[in-house]
Amino acid sequence: MVKDYDVFTKKMDKTLNVLKEELGSIRAGRANPRLLDKLTVNYYGTPTNITQLANIQVPEARQIVIQPWDGKILNDIIKAIQMSDLGINPNSDGKIIRLIFPPLTEERRVELTKEVKKIGENSKVAIRQIRRDALDSYKKSEKAKEITEDDLRIAEKDIQKFTDEYIEKVDMILEDKIKEIMEV
Repeated sequence: MVKDYDVFTKKMDKTLNVLKEELGSIRAGRANPRLLDKLTVNYYGTPTNITQLANIQVPEARQIVIQPWDGKILNDIIKAIQMSDLGINPNSDGKIIRLIFPPLTEERRVELTKEVKKIGENSKVAIRQIRRDALDSYKKSEKAKEITEDDLRIAEKDIQKFTDEYIEKVDMILEDKIKEIMEV
């Protein structure tokens, strides 16, 4: 039982994936189609993701082009973008929607880095919670005499080791995102 850490490492991997998703939705001055992942449109009574209703392209570094497959939902997509927190005003010619991303101001870049650090700290807290759960699990096993005290010490060291590795991965992901945001 001591070497079976898969349950906990999978949870930590999930935490990293959630972190990457959250950071992907933060605008870094470049056009990124993932910014539209969370936007939904009421399509025949069903909230549907924009990415499932249109062809989305990035022809230039600061532009996204959205071409709906059903022309009737063009205005609904425009409204969804306007009501979102993207802060971008969509331009439409009746067939396609263009999103032009202005360069970020220095002040906005600083705000975004603070937001990124906050999201990263939440991920670290989640990883530490997983570590706590893992340690509790092994301590219960030791109390129930399922593992020895030595096995518990080994497990504690191993769990701390992979916790440190995941915290380091979070730091690397954050560092990359902050670099991307601060890039002019």
